[in-house]
Amino acid sequence: MKGFERRDLGLLLLRMGVGGVLAAHGTQKLFGWFGGHGIEGTGQFMESVGYEPGKASARTAGLAEAGGGTLLALGLATPAAGAAAAGAMAGASAVHTPNGFFNAEGGYEYAATLGLTAAGLAVTGPGRLSLDHALGHAANRGWMIPTAFAATGLVTALVVGARNRRVRKPKEGEQGVLFEGEEELYSE
Repeated sequence: MKGFERRDLGLLLLRMGVGGVLAAHGTQKLFGWFGGHGIEGTGQFMESVGYEPGKASARTAGLAEAGGGTLLALGLATPAAGAAAAGAMAGASAVHTPNGFFNAEGGYEYAATLGLTAAGLAVTGPGRLSLDHALGHAANRGWMIPTAFAATGLVTALVVGARNRRVRKPKEGEQGVLFEGEEELYSE
C-alpha cells in the first residue's frame, strides 16, 4: 500500500463499517430489506412516535441513512453524507432518550454512536482511499463541513422539536401522581 498511511486504511474501515450499517438500516425503511417494514410499516411507526406525516418521515430518514451511509462508505461528498447520517441518528436518539442511554434498555446508545461516528468522519474527511480523494475533493471542501452541519442541524432541530411538541401535547393538562402511593388511594 505504497503512498497510503495507516490512517487512510483506518478511515476506510470506519467508513465501510458505519456507512454499511447506516445504508442497510435505511434500506429497511425504504424497501423493507433485511427484515425491515418498508415505507408503509415504517411510516406507521414514525407516526406512532410523533414524526408526522409518517410516510414522508420514513422516506426522509431512509434516504438520509441509506444515502448518507452509501456515500460515507464510498468516501464521496463526505461532509454532506456524514451530516445527513448524523441528523437522522439525532432524530432516532430523540425517540430512544426516554429509555436512558443503554441500548439493552431501548436507549439511545446505538443511534448516538452511529451519529457521532458519521459526524466525526464528516469532519475528519474520508482519507486517500476514497472517491472524494480520487475526484480531487470536488465535493469535500473545507467550507462544506460547517455548511452541511448548519443546514442539517437547523432541519433536525425543527423536525425533532415539532415531534417533541406532538409527543408532549396529549400529556399537557393531565394530572400526574404527586405523591408516592397516591394512585392506590384513588383505585379503592
